[in-house]
Amino acid sequence: MIGLISATAAGAAARDRLAAAWPDRTRVYEGPVGDAVRTAFAQCEQLVCFLATGAVVRLVAPLLSGKTEDPGVVCVDEGGRFAVSLLGGHAGGANELAREVGDLLGAEPVVTTATDAVDLAGLDTLGLPVEGDVAGVSRALLDGEAVALRTEVAWPLPPLPVADEGAYTIRLTDRLVEGAEREAVLRPPTLVVGVGASKGAPVEEVLALVRDALREAGLSAASVAELATVDAKAEEAGIVEAARRLGVPLVTYSAEELAGVDVPNPSDAPLAAVGTPSVAEAAALVGGGELLVPKRKSAASPAMATCAVVRRPGRGRLAVVGLGPGARDLLTPRAKAELRRASVLVGLDQYVDQIRDLLRPGTRILESGLGAEEERARTAVEQARTGQAVALIGSGDAGVYAMASPALAEASDDIDVVGVPGVTAALAAGAILGAPLGHDHVSISLSDLHTPWEVIERRVRAAAEADIVVTFYNPRSRGRDWQLPKALGILSEHRAPQTPVGVVRNASRPDESSRLTTLGSLDPATVDMMTVVTVGNTATRDIAGRMVTPRGYRWQAAQEGAE
Repeated sequence: MIGLISATAAGAAARDRLAAAWPDRTRVYEGPVGDAVRTAFAQCEQLVCFLATGAVVRLVAPLLSGKTEDPGVVCVDEGGRFAVSLLGGHAGGANELAREVGDLLGAEPVVTTATDAVDLAGLDTLGLPVEGDVAGVSRALLDGEAVALRTEVAWPLPPLPVADEGAYTIRLTDRLVEGAEREAVLRPPTLVVGVGASKGAPVEEVLALVRDALREAGLSAASVAELATVDAKAEEAGIVEAARRLGVPLVTYSAEELAGVDVPNPSDAPLAAVGTPSVAEAAALVGGGELLVPKRKSAASPAMATCAVVRRPGRGRLAVVGLGPGARDLLTPRAKAELRRASVLVGLDQYVDQIRDLLRPGTRILESGLGAEEERARTAVEQARTGQAVALIGSGDAGVYAMASPALAEASDDIDVVGVPGVTAALAAGAILGAPLGHDHVSISLSDLHTPWEVIERRVRAAAEADIVVTFYNPRSRGRDWQLPKALGILSEHRAPQTPVGVVRNASRPDESSRLTTLGSLDPATVDMMTVVTVGNTATRDIAGRMVTPRGYRWQAAQEGAE
């Protein structure tokens, strides 16, 4: 919960804007400011104070206990010009909160955390438990000193300026080890603990079993991703509470699913009780992996709990990112976040140039020229399979005539794949022209490099007969100058010469140009590969120089009746 505190009318107005925008995330604290801050500090994960930073410093100073316990605090000035991350920039999420508040209120976020200031991923912002000499290793990264990355288990990380050797080390491990001098230890969630229990098994017995199994195997409890069991034990109090105390989710599987998992130590007892010859081992092994701790029983007599531990292989991550039509303000926040998260970027060289400044230091860039789409897709998938966090970029929406199709054709279920939508050329052009896509519409590429012309022609003819608005991608190039006239001719068999046609070149880019013409007047020679051509249907009209397709035909009938 985010506590909101203000002292003036202007502050209250800005406060109320946040409260209205985030009704489920915020709570307004009224009354004397000192009391409000103290109460909110004790009750909330974050605070936004519409007060001077000096006042907030004096109020929260006596309340501070430690960076991992204190809430994040953001201050907004009286004029609403700045959102200052004052306390808990990373651990308390104040840096990100300052950016969110800034976006909503139109204020400039002020972040002074050193790693954020130089656009370096902080070790305590990676979403992984971290221990050891975090401050020393972070300072070495900031100072440009050589920091080595030791990966004992694969896990996708954002870009870090690391070397093969160095006086400082980042160690990625799920082993129960203490960080050496000048070493920071990151704990990826690679371990799955399968648990079985008799009815009424005490939580202390379940917890002691899990912790002993991990310790004796030399594994860190901080790397446990989940507890897993059979559906019949989904509400077993000892298991549920053990998961809560460990701070991990409880995942359950049906007896049928578990019975299909090959395990080294099946037993008749669970088969009779819940319908599967294994609970602990099978639940841990459902997703595959290496069995590090075979089934073992608790030390109590009689034993009421069993557990097994599996290390699941680290999965690489492939984000297929649509960059939009070209304008920076049409690049979505999600796309920006994925670009900053990726340690490897794969893309067409001219698209890489568009967003190079958004990448974090240390990002490895694999770029190539036109015509290498399948090669880029293979490269991106191969990099993800090595455990990397990879971004594969394309213009517009990556799923529309772009990189998502070849990439997903190469990818199997051994990596995680995320699609990030982007503003397509058709949408960008439509917004420039007016509202040509107000009713049913279709996009058709006229390039026959990947699709036989006979198939393209059949699709154009179907759209013409169905009276659907058509947007043509790849309409004309030097080597393909006859396809557009042919497609327009097919449409002309079903639409009048005065049918509006919108022509947009380089939509949203600095040299953008557009014009509204008609089906009978369009000269195909004025169109090239950087152009999108949108042909209206029989209801589309030119209204005040804008191309408009009504959502229904009642509007058209009313207009014709008025005439």
